[in-house]
Amino acid sequence: MMKQRVHEAMMTGQFMSWSPDAETQNLIWHLSLQNAFEYDGKGAAGSVIGRIMSTRADLRQHGGQIGPLVAQSVAKANTLAQENGMDHVESLLQREAPHLLEGRQKQERREGLPPLKNTEGKEIVLRFAPNPNGPLSFGHARGVVINGTYAHEHKGTLILRFDDTDTTVKPPMLDAYDIIPKEVEWLLGRPADRIVLASDRIPLYYDHAERMLKEGFGYICQCPAEDFRTFRETKENCPCRDKSVEMNAEGWRMMLDGSYNPGDAVVRVKTDMGLKNPALRDWPALRIQDTQKNPHPRPQIGSTYRVWPLLDFQSAVEDQLQGVTHIVRGKDLMDSTRKQTLLYEHFGWEYPETIYWGRVKVHEWGGFSTSKMRASIESGAYTGWDDPRLPTLQGLQLRGIQAEALRNFWIELGVTQKDISVPLATLFSHNTKRIDDDAPRLSFVRNPVEIDLHGDIPDHIEIPVHPNHESMGMRIISMSSNQILIEKEDEKHPTYRLKEFADIEIGGQVGSISRSDRRPIIHWVSTDSSKEATLTLPLQDNIEHIQGLVEDHEYPVGTIIQLERIGYAIIREDDFLLMHE
Repeated sequence: MMKQRVHEAMMTGQFMSWSPDAETQNLIWHLSLQNAFEYDGKGAAGSVIGRIMSTRADLRQHGGQIGPLVAQSVAKANTLAQENGMDHVESLLQREAPHLLEGRQKQERREGLPPLKNTEGKEIVLRFAPNPNGPLSFGHARGVVINGTYAHEHKGTLILRFDDTDTTVKPPMLDAYDIIPKEVEWLLGRPADRIVLASDRIPLYYDHAERMLKEGFGYICQCPAEDFRTFRETKENCPCRDKSVEMNAEGWRMMLDGSYNPGDAVVRVKTDMGLKNPALRDWPALRIQDTQKNPHPRPQIGSTYRVWPLLDFQSAVEDQLQGVTHIVRGKDLMDSTRKQTLLYEHFGWEYPETIYWGRVKVHEWGGFSTSKMRASIESGAYTGWDDPRLPTLQGLQLRGIQAEALRNFWIELGVTQKDISVPLATLFSHNTKRIDDDAPRLSFVRNPVEIDLHGDIPDHIEIPVHPNHESMGMRIISMSSNQILIEKEDEKHPTYRLKEFADIEIGGQVGSISRSDRRPIIHWVSTDSSKEATLTLPLQDNIEHIQGLVEDHEYPVGTIIQLERIGYAIIREDDFLLMHE
C-alpha cells in the first residue's frame, strides 16, 4: 500500500485518546459562562484556559485537547450571552455554579494593545532589534508583534535592526540575515519598513565615542576587570577617570591600531561612581575584540574592525540616529534604559518613551535560548531550526501554527510588567479559531482492530468533509467488504456509535442509523477506503512515529486537517513519497 506521512501540526502532550469527564466538562462550561458574563459576551478562550490550567494541574498534560474544547465552549457561551442577554447567563450561573458569581462583576475587555503615550506631533518610530545568532523564536515573536502592531496603528515606521556587534560570545549566523526579514514579514503580513545592520555602522559609533572623549564624558580605562569591579563596589573613582583629553585620544588611537590587545582597554561612559545602582557606575561602551581569531561572519566586515561597541552604547546611539520614539522591551532591561538615559543626558538628547513587559513562561517549554538551541542543533540533538520540538518560528510553522494565531496570542497578553505563566493550549486555542473553518476532517486509526459488520449495510456512505460547511462537500466511504477498523482502545466498549454512520451492537450488528442512546461515539475507517500512514508526534524529549491507517483522500502536501478525536495535523510526505511524486 502507498504510504503517506501525516505530521501533527499541534503538539497535544500525551498522545492518548482522552475525553474530559463530566466534572471537567462542567468546569469548562461554567468558566466559559463566567467569562462571557464578565465581558458582556466577549469572553476569551485564553483567559479560560489559563484559569483551568492554574487550578487543575492534572489537565496540563491534555492541553492539546483542552484548548479546542475551551474555544468551542467560549464561542457557545458568547453566542448565548449575545442572543439571550446577560441576565440569562447570570441566572444559569446562579443555578449551576453560584460560587463563580461571588465578587464577580461585568468588566469591559480591552481590545488590542494599551495606547502609546507621548505621541502628539510625532512620527512614530519603533524597532525590533534581534541578535542574528539564529532564526527567530516564539519569544522574539512578542517583540515583532507588539512593535509591529503599534507602528501599524500609528501609521509609523517599524525598523528591523540587527544588533550584530558581538563576534565572540554570541556570534551572528550568516543565514539569519536572510531568514529573519522573511520571518518578520510572515508574522506581520508585511515587511519591516527599514532594515539596519549595526555592523555596517561602526564608523558612526566611533564618531560618537570620539565626541565622548573630546567632551570629557568618556574615558579610556586600562584597569584590569577585577580592579574595576573593586572600584565599582567601593564607589571609588578609577585612576583612569581623570585622564586628559589628549591622553584619552592617544589611548583611543592605540585601541584602534592594535597596540592594545582585547582586555587591555575599554571606553567607559563617565557617570557617577557613587550612584546607588552599581550597574550604572561608569559603564563600558566599547571594547576590543580579536577579529583575526573570530572575524565577523559577514565577509564584507570580517576583520575590518578591532574595536566594537557594546550593546547598551550601540543601541542607544542607533535609536537616536534612527529617530526611535518608543521602545517596548522586557523589564529585565530596565538597567539598560537607565544607562542609556545617562548617555543621552551627556549628548543632550531626549530619550524615547519606554514601555516594559514581564516574562511569559510557557508550561510545556523550558529555558530555550537561541544560543542553547544553536548548540543543540550543531550537536545533533535536534534536526534543525525547524525541529517541531523547538519553540522557533520555523518549528511552529512546521506544526501548522498560523501567523494570525501568534499575533492574537501576544496581543491578548498585552503589555504588562506582570510575569505570566500560560499553557501552550492558549496559543493552540487561537490557532484553532484560525484553522478550524478550513480544516477537512479525516479519520486516522491507531492500533487498528478489524470488525466485521452485519445487517443492512449500504455499498457506501457519505460523510461531511466539514460538519459546519456543506459547501466543502462529502467524503465517500466504500462499505462493500462490510469490514471496518477501530482503535484497540475502543474495543473495550461493548456497544458504540460509528461517527457519522450508525449504532453498533454486540457482535458488530448494525443498529439504528440515528443515535439512539448515550453510547460512546468513536472514529473509524473502512478497509475499502483507507491506507497505511504514519503520524509523527513531536514530544518534548523526542519525536514519536505512530503507525496506523488513514481514510483515503487526495489532499495535497501542506493541507491542514483535523484528525477525528486526535487533533489538527498537517499533511506531509517523507522522502520516499516526495521522490514518488
